[in-house]
Amino acid sequence: MNAKTRSTQVLLTLAAGTICLVFALSLSAQVQTETSTSSQNPTVTTKTVGGTIVYVNGNDLIIKLDSDGSLKHFSNVSPTATAMVDGKEITIKDAKVGMHLTKTITTTTTPKIVTTTQSVTGTVWQVSPPNSVILTLEDGKNQQFKIPKGQTFNVDGQMTDAWGLKKGMKISATRVVEAPETVVTQQAKISGTMPPPPPPPPSDQPILVAVVVPVPAAPAEPAPAPAALPKTGSSLPLIGLLGFLSLAASLGVRVVRGIS
Repeated sequence: MNAKTRSTQVLLTLAAGTICLVFALSLSAQVQTETSTSSQNPTVTTKTVGGTIVYVNGNDLIIKLDSDGSLKHFSNVSPTATAMVDGKEITIKDAKVGMHLTKTITTTTTPKIVTTTQSVTGTVWQVSPPNSVILTLEDGKNQQFKIPKGQTFNVDGQMTDAWGLKKGMKISATRVVEAPETVVTQQAKISGTMPPPPPPPPSDQPILVAVVVPVPAAPAEPAPAPAALPKTGSSLPLIGLLGFLSLAASLGVRVVRGIS
């Protein structure tokens, strides 16, 4: 093989590669594609989380969860976030310590089937079973297609595989691909109640009145009894004193009689 022949083959190979590349790039423009989606029965789950506000400052919020008593910090709460509290819509600026909030999260899971139908009609220009076929389309351009495994072709109302294709046959082929898809959507709703007001005092609560109760004076202590004479004392001195007085009186009487 001379150099001229080798150069010709290289040019033909490059040209064929370029043509295939052009066919591949124009594939999406020549194939008619239809897509449809069918939905199945959705599954709906609901989760509820509740808690009491224990701290609020600006857009920061700390809630004590009902489930386990743990504290959960919500920083930079959006000023447009709303909650229905006692039938009134409020924002973070209306939050108060003691307010009880309940967040209900509804999750909807919808299974879907996306069906993609691709169809093409043309005349066989070249076939390489079972991998590919080049068709001449209605606009006169050739386009190469990869043949999926198990693909069949309609030739004058008869179905055949890639091995039954011949150059010049006018064929049509349809490929249907079904792909499952799951769509998940969530919706959150926050409701709550205001903190209860402090209880008023009972109406029958007695009023305390200060009453001064006089305290009786302590009774005076009785005077102590005189001390008893010592056992050594006796009445003899007293008797002697009485005798002395009697004697003095007798002497006085005699003196008076003598004078008279």
